[in-house]
Amino acid sequence: MNSRLFALSEVAPEVKDEVMCGRYASARKRIELLEEFSVQSDRVAEDLKPDYNVAPTKAVYAVMTRQPSDRDGAEDQSGPVASNTVDSNTVVSSTGEPTSTAQRQLRIVRWGLVPFWAKDVKIGSRMINARAETVAEKPAFRRAFAGRRCLLPADGYYEWQQQPGGPKQPIYISRTDGSPLALAGLYELWRDPSVPPDDADAWLWTSTVITTSAPDELGHIHDRMPMVIDPASWGDWLDPANHDVSDLRSLLVPAAASGLRTYPVSTAVNSVRNNGPSLIDPVEPPSISPASTGGIATGGAAAPGGGGAPHDAGNGTLF
Repeated sequence: MNSRLFALSEVAPEVKDEVMCGRYASARKRIELLEEFSVQSDRVAEDLKPDYNVAPTKAVYAVMTRQPSDRDGAEDQSGPVASNTVDSNTVVSSTGEPTSTAQRQLRIVRWGLVPFWAKDVKIGSRMINARAETVAEKPAFRRAFAGRRCLLPADGYYEWQQQPGGPKQPIYISRTDGSPLALAGLYELWRDPSVPPDDADAWLWTSTVITTSAPDELGHIHDRMPMVIDPASWGDWLDPANHDVSDLRSLLVPAAASGLRTYPVSTAVNSVRNNGPSLIDPVEPPSISPASTGGIATGGAAAPGGGGAPHDAGNGTLF
């Protein structure tokens, strides 16, 4: 793994030292993701540890479709469709004959997209989300939207709900059947000009999560939510040959709230320093607004929850 890119010391200070909202949990093992997402090519050299408090600039798993012969970034110099391809799914040899087809891959990327034109990686900490309404037009995202789309596997995600007369309450949102959420994402490759081209650190792989308006059943928690791609649409979303903006927009449909469950969890998730499965255990909050369940299934019996996190500084959600 590229140690320069994924060291904890590179977590942005505002993420590491302050209470932040908009986190997700990603605890599934690599072997599970390979099966659940029908991955054809495993490009992960070292497993990530289960992470119940994924925050911006952390290393995360990403599912994408790419050429089996791709080197890390070198083939992307000419844009979404390379000059030596019939389309972005089929590589051609020097004789003009197709030699291979694109494969669904599992890779590790850093959360916080660094556009290919960026002067340095610092911009990534501000590019953690892309709004579905404008993703096709924004300079930072439009090239990736055209040909570098991915899925970011999540067990669930967190939102913070303002409580009447009290602090914000973290809420965990996941599928009722326990299956993973496939968050709609984009990825980019950034060439570090200070590193030799054959160095393992020459190319930085980064990602962003696409967000959308939350349906009424979830809007009482927060008005935005990560976009979730339905399994039936994974192939179309990941297809690098699909550059039709209208077709791609049609895939960005908010997840049906009826298939999701929500419940309050410990404020320990407020701090990125805290981690572990206890973060997704249900708790009984000091105060819950009458609309807090919003008609969505809530999770089981309450369990004791830990405090110990810094008090909510009032940061807005990242989703």
